[in-house]
Amino acid sequence: MINPLAALTSALTPQTQSPKKLTFQRIDSDAKTYGEALSVMFNPTDLAFSRAAQYADLAIPGLALPVSQFVRGDAETLSLELTFDSTDGGMGENATGVTAMVHAFHQFVQVDGDKHATPLVRLSWGADFPGNAYANAAEPAGTFDARVMSVARKFTLFSPAGTPLRATVSLSLKEYVPLAQQLATINYRSPDHTRTHVVQMGETLPLIAHDAYGDAGQWRVIAQANGIADARRLKAGAVLQLPPTR
Repeated sequence: MINPLAALTSALTPQTQSPKKLTFQRIDSDAKTYGEALSVMFNPTDLAFSRAAQYADLAIPGLALPVSQFVRGDAETLSLELTFDSTDGGMGENATGVTAMVHAFHQFVQVDGDKHATPLVRLSWGADFPGNAYANAAEPAGTFDARVMSVARKFTLFSPAGTPLRATVSLSLKEYVPLAQQLATINYRSPDHTRTHVVQMGETLPLIAHDAYGDAGQWRVIAQANGIADARRLKAGAVLQLPPTR
């Protein structure tokens, strides 16, 4: 027999969901994901973002202060600390340690033999994660693409057998944005100046001219600016100069 009070209580009680975990996913230079995602054991209590801009001081005789000239932007950095603790499984001589879990994150500063560089990663943690906010975006992305610049490990509790049972891992990451995306942003924000375009597989000069100028017939302008003799042979990955047409 169904208990009416129990049924009503169940209907009014919201369903709880497992908390989302901060996740690290490896990406390639084109920001495409690969491999298995790695979730943290405990979510961090804080995330520290920092961004700067590079200026050069130009000393002009007769002026009290130098003139500051913008040089370039700088990548945003993210610092965070992760906690690992396996004491729930006991603290005796046969206790399970945290070494393997910590090592998985330490691998982010090890050189990937196939790519000859340390891996790029994508951090995600729910829809409102304060991710990349590149080039004055209206709002930040829900992920943060970056390269792990440093990993510091500190083991703070051990079993009688010397097994590490608790550790903190401090990570520093630097924002990563693919070159093609950066060039596309520059093109969008500087329509009256010479722009650049990274040739994609299968693209032709008329197609590029149509996208850049709204007129496929302007392909000759691009060919002349880049010294292209055969407009039918474009190499994917080549960087073309797109001069203004007015």
